[in-house]
Amino acid sequence: MSEQLTFDDWDEKKVAALMEQHQDFVDILKWAFSEYGDEIVYSCSFGAEGIVLIDLIHKVNKSAKIIFLDTGLHFPETYGLIEEVKSRYPTLDIKIIKPKISLVEQEKWYGEELWKVNPNLCCHMRKIVPLKEALVDVKAWISGLRREQSLSRSKIEYINKDGKFQKIKICPLIHWTWEEVMTYIHLNKLPYNPLHDQRYPSIGCAPCTQPVSEAGDLRSGRWADSSKTECGLHQT
Repeated sequence: MSEQLTFDDWDEKKVAALMEQHQDFVDILKWAFSEYGDEIVYSCSFGAEGIVLIDLIHKVNKSAKIIFLDTGLHFPETYGLIEEVKSRYPTLDIKIIKPKISLVEQEKWYGEELWKVNPNLCCHMRKIVPLKEALVDVKAWISGLRREQSLSRSKIEYINKDGKFQKIKICPLIHWTWEEVMTYIHLNKLPYNPLHDQRYPSIGCAPCTQPVSEAGDLRSGRWADSSKTECGLHQT
């Protein structure tokens, strides 16, 4: 067994010891970049959690690799935010990852508005497959998942064995609340998606994202008209 923690060399005792040693988000990020070097990437959706993580990652590794899964269906505000972030953090290696199938080809082969007819297939082609390809040359990836977001995310740990992509998945913000995320953004005067101020706490593709009610669940605006609750990136 190698000393480095990988999917194939997953060691429960080692993971428990690591999480005992690194009990906050900064420690976990420092460990992650020390452990994996250039073989770790942050997959960022550029939501509020993403902005916080980009700022924290920049403090730890100013040349870190960051990818954005561009489905071609995001809000204009999201694309505008990405350009702001690139200007603010010019040393970060931010790459835009696009699916091999264009929206025109998708409509030709699967019909109009596939996200309404078969949202799981749409997410698979435009998000899951591109991320799988983007993770080929790395051993670990970082995600902005928080336990508060949903029941399905309530058990995530700082360090996770990701069966979906057969990588190690690092989640530094698991204990953060939505209020803490936004407070960090405002205190540090970070750019963020203006849709967050219009009752969009979770922002994905424009056709599949709606504002939430005042008392709504943080992710209730995603795929609101269907039973779908996840894009599939974080499901095994």
